[in-house]
Amino acid sequence: QVQLVESGGGLVQPGGSLRLSCAASGRILGSYTMGWYRQAPGKQRELVARITSGGSTNYVDSVKGRFTISRDNAKYTVYLQMNSLKPEDTAAYYCNFRGVISNSWGQGTQVTVSS
Repeated sequence: QVQLVESGGGLVQPGGSLRLSCAASGRILGSYTMGWYRQAPGKQRELVARITSGGSTNYVDSVKGRFTISRDNAKYTVYLQMNSLKPEDTAAYYCNFRGVISNSWGQGTQVTVSS
């Protein structure tokens, strides 16, 4: 089992920035992909960004150029730097860990973009 602890959500004005962090712990074996998903009220959960062990990244089109995902392999931690935030980025953000034997989710952290 892999446990995930997220932090960094909050309330920010449009155009502002936030940085989300997610630290993994537990039985981590081999290569793994970590990512961030989000779910707004009444909408399906969607992939925001993910990063592989080798550093390859994917982003949903709506955040390209504004969000950056990165990871610290020594700390089993993934970060999501969110810049130029928009009201439509408001959602609960969930960290995901997908490894050889695990597929784990964090508890979620709320991001609210509002003036």
